[in-house]
Amino acid sequence: MPILSLEDVRKEYLTDGQTVLALDGVTMEVAAGEFVAVVGRSGCGKSTLLNLAGAMDFPTSGSVMIDGVSTTNLSDSEQTRLRRKKVGFVFQSFQLLHTLTAIENIELPLLLGGESRAREAAIESLTWVELDGLGGRFPHQLSGGQMQRVALARALVHSPKILLADEPTGNLDTITGGVILEFLQRLTRRRGTATILATHSQEAVNLCDTIVRLRDGHVEEVTRR
Repeated sequence: MPILSLEDVRKEYLTDGQTVLALDGVTMEVAAGEFVAVVGRSGCGKSTLLNLAGAMDFPTSGSVMIDGVSTTNLSDSEQTRLRRKKVGFVFQSFQLLHTLTAIENIELPLLLGGESRAREAAIESLTWVELDGLGGRFPHQLSGGQMQRVALARALVHSPKILLADEPTGNLDTITGGVILEFLQRLTRRRGTATILATHSQEAVNLCDTIVRLRDGHVEEVTRR
């Protein structure tokens, strides 16, 4: 069974009284340990696809299955629980809380879920992204690459089965972005996490097993290596 499955997914939004079709009949599967790049022009539906794949939103029609669970009829609490247990998110803008230290940012998802070993897991996650000793620093005391590694550690702290990354290197220089991509590739290979990133980066595409090309809300092409 694939860890993520989208079947004939259609997503519409109502904007200024007009219906906007963001995804139109998207079907795809992602296996555990698969590294997937979703590519295409801005506005083609990449971010919408990630939102649906991470149970951040529901499809207008069609189905999304995360580790065998359909997202269609979930209550808000069930949706939150599914994300908290199965999905990790990494964003272009880091989205760290600037009043919290690095280690506090990382442990926050576990604390919200009532986990008793939040600090221990956060330290392990910080070590995994090779930022030992920087847990007490606030985001403004870190470089852009370090902040993104903290964000990655936060996304991994609950050992998700799916990691979704929306332009994770977009705010980073080429060398620093390459480091983040190496961490994502290592995560996929060593932990067996299904990693899906929306990207314009050719360097990212070159590292991926599967490239899904979107065009105007459709899957135009899927390339597997």
